[in-house]
Amino acid sequence: MSQFNWTDPGELVDDDLMLLLAEKSPADPSKGYVPTYKFEMRLVGTPEKIGNIDLRVGETERLRMYGGQLAYGVTPDFRGRRYAARACRLLLQLARQHNMSELWITCNPDNVASKRTCELAGAIFVEVVDLPEDIDMYQEGERQKCRYRIDL
Repeated sequence: MSQFNWTDPGELVDDDLMLLLAEKSPADPSKGYVPTYKFEMRLVGTPEKIGNIDLRVGETERLRMYGGQLAYGVTPDFRGRRYAARACRLLLQLARQHNMSELWITCNPDNVASKRTCELAGAIFVEVVDLPEDIDMYQEGERQKCRYRIDL
């Protein structure tokens, strides 16, 4: 396996939203993990974390089908302001710098807010898939995932 080359994401800002690189998590092939950039979502000019977003750089069957290459969460007090969708769009250029041609985002079928976030981020709904019984999400009680794709 070749050495992964981390890229400086530069300044990631959209109006009042900024992404601050919090961690670079290396691949762990034994667990099926790919290199991951982990960002905090913050309001420009404040130290308050309002959410997080990860960009998983790589392609595995599990990411494509169930886990997604973009994963996000917004603190309850800041939901409904499209921060997650805007954060997704801010990471598209970084994904392109890693020669990714598409990004997958998944969410639970009953998560209306996350489905809307995918659409606002420019993702196209592809399908709903059943989770295999042997993966952690299934063992935690989840049964299906909606799959969305962003073409880069």
